[in-house]
Amino acid sequence: MVTPDNWQKSSYSGGGEGNACLELAATPAALYLRESDEPATVLKTSARRQPP
Repeated sequence: MVTPDNWQKSSYSGGGEGNACLELAATPAALYLRESDEPATVLKTSARRQPP
């Protein structure tokens, strides 16, 4: 899976230099989430299309 390169640390994760934080990145098609201490494990979400 190709993931974006614009990861941002969640402001809710708190300060400091530790690895206990949630990171997210967005593309027009999906939202990606990962834990900073396991960056290779990525959760991808996308919008569900509603029938017309």
